[in-house]
Amino acid sequence: MRRRRLLQLMATTALADEAVAQPAPAQRRIPSSAESIPAIGLGSWITFNVGGDAASRTACAEVMRAFLEGGGRLIDSSPMYGSSQAVIGEGLARIGGLPRVFAADKVWIGSGARGPGQIEASRRLWGVPRFDLLQVHNLLGWEDHLPALLAMKAAGRLRYVGITTSEGRRHAEMERIMRTQPLDFVQLSYNPLDREAEARLLPLAQERGIAVIANRPFREGALLRALARHALPAWAAELQCDGWAQLVLKFIVSHPALTCAIPATGQVAHVRQNLAAARGPMPDEAMRRRIAAHIASL
Repeated sequence: MRRRRLLQLMATTALADEAVAQPAPAQRRIPSSAESIPAIGLGSWITFNVGGDAASRTACAEVMRAFLEGGGRLIDSSPMYGSSQAVIGEGLARIGGLPRVFAADKVWIGSGARGPGQIEASRRLWGVPRFDLLQVHNLLGWEDHLPALLAMKAAGRLRYVGITTSEGRRHAEMERIMRTQPLDFVQLSYNPLDREAEARLLPLAQERGIAVIANRPFREGALLRALARHALPAWAAELQCDGWAQLVLKFIVSHPALTCAIPATGQVAHVRQNLAAARGPMPDEAMRRRIAAHIASL
């Protein structure tokens, strides 16, 4: 038993040393403040909705440990995501991760009057003194929620304000809000196949000085499952990619308007691979076109 425990400790130490030895992931600037955050974040949709299963909650805590130790900061969640907020809060407390995390959550309720109560419930689940970023989820009730979030920010109870959409929905409405409201962040779907945002929203974000978070980078895993049937192109080695996930993420975060991509995962190995996408060479515009065209052809 002593020998087994020693081997376990040696393995754990080796993994920790490996994480520490890695260079920090590339940072991206938040235009409204000039603060920088790592280009790869961590989503919690589906993967952290594990209910009360103790083993799954422990696995999620280890994912967050690897993410933070690997240089990640932004973790994103929502009241829509089932038990994810509680799992995040429990895991952060267990690993001592609260001082390092950039806490991004959402308000997701039709009633403007009930928004503050939902936000406070979310804050208690996370266990944070305040959120770094709160976003109006899928623009639900944004006319009521956005003024409330801006008031929270003005009072020092919130650092950044944003809005979200996904799967290409309501882009015209998002554009109108971006043009008229003092937003710090927008969140939208973006990957080599879902590129609608390139036409208007991403250029507008650059023009207005709004940070951009890319959700659904892997289409909830469907994109990677489809690509897994094909060999990674040899030219991906120019970007130091060891798999499709890194190539997709490098395509996303190399767009000049992008601030952070938030792939979700329940596996430590995957979160380390994802963070590695923010290291090493990034594709230039010609390589970005090559990546998009190759993936579309498959």
